[in-house]
Amino acid sequence: MNEGINDIEGIEKLGQARDLVLAELRKTVVGMEDVIDEMMIAIFSQGHCLLVGVPGLAKTLLVSCLAQTLALSFKRIQFTPDLMPSDITGTELLQDDPETHVRSFKFLKGPVFTNLLLADEINRTPPKTQAALLEAMQEKKISSGGNDYVLDKPFFVLATQNPIEQEGTYPLPEAQLDRFLFNIVVNYPSHAEELDIMRRITAAEQPEIKKVVDGPTIIAFQQLIRRLPVADHIFEYAAALVRATRPAQPEAPEFVKKYMAWGAGPRASLNLILAGKARAALRGRCHVSIEDIQALALPILRHRIIPNFAARSEGITSDTIINRLLKELPSDEKLYAKK
Repeated sequence: MNEGINDIEGIEKLGQARDLVLAELRKTVVGMEDVIDEMMIAIFSQGHCLLVGVPGLAKTLLVSCLAQTLALSFKRIQFTPDLMPSDITGTELLQDDPETHVRSFKFLKGPVFTNLLLADEINRTPPKTQAALLEAMQEKKISSGGNDYVLDKPFFVLATQNPIEQEGTYPLPEAQLDRFLFNIVVNYPSHAEELDIMRRITAAEQPEIKKVVDGPTIIAFQQLIRRLPVADHIFEYAAALVRATRPAQPEAPEFVKKYMAWGAGPRASLNLILAGKARAALRGRCHVSIEDIQALALPILRHRIIPNFAARSEGITSDTIINRLLKELPSDEKLYAKK
C-alpha cells in the first residue's frame, strides 16, 4: 500500500520534472513538440533515439540542451568515413610503470563512457564502426582486452541521421536500427516557428540553460515507470499490432502480405509496452491505455519493418503501412480482454 502511495507521488514529481525540463528547453528550442515528447519518453524508458532530418533543424542543439538541463555528462562524436571503432569505445595503450619499469596495457576509455552520447550523422561512417555501438547500446558495457568495462548510468545514445541520399553515407544495418527505441522524424518548422527561430538566434543575448534533474533522479523515475501495471488487453493489443506487420503470419492483413518484405520482431512489442508506461507516467497516469500504444506505433515500428519492391514502386512507405494498420486493427478493449 505504501509503495502504491509512493508511486503516485513519484508520478506527480515526474510530471513536475517534465514541466521544468520543457521550460528550460523552450528557452532555446522552438517547436518540435512531438520530438521533445518522444525523446523524454525514450530517456525514462532507458531507450535510445535516432533523429532523422535534413541539416539545420537544430537536432544537435536539442540534444546538447537536453543534456544540460538533465545535468548529465555529455559527449559528441562526429561520425566520418575514417572513424574507427576504437575512436568510440577506447583503446589499449602500452605503458611503462615509472617505478618497476614493467610494461603493461592500460585501457584508455573512449567517448562512449558518458551519460548522454550524441552520435552525429551516424550514417556517415562504415557499418564496422557503427557496430561498435551495438554492445554499448544493448549491454551497457564495453569489452576490451578480455575485460568488461561497465558504462556510466544512466546511459543514452541519441543519434542523428541525414535522410538525403548522398555520397559518403552508409545505411544502418537492421541489427543497429533495432537497438533504437525510437526512429524520430524531425520535420521543417512552421512559418511562425521559423520567424521565432530567426529572432532568437540572432539576438544579442543567449539564454542560460539551468539544471533541473540529475542522474540519480532519472534512474529513480526509470524504476518507477517499470513498476507501472499494464492490463492484459494492452499486452494483447500491442502483440496483435506487431504480429500484423509480419507478412508470413496468418493473421496479417492482405495489404501487409502484398507490400511487406519483413515485419517487426519481438523487441518492438517490448518497446511498445515500456514506452507506453513512460508516456502514461509523463502524462500523470498510473495505467497504460491503447491510445498510448497507438501514439508510439510510428516511431517504434517505422525502422523495424521493410516494405517490398511493390510497395516502393507505388510510393508506399513504412509510415503508410503503419497508419493503415492503426486504422484497420480493432482497438476495442473488450475484444482483447476476452482473449
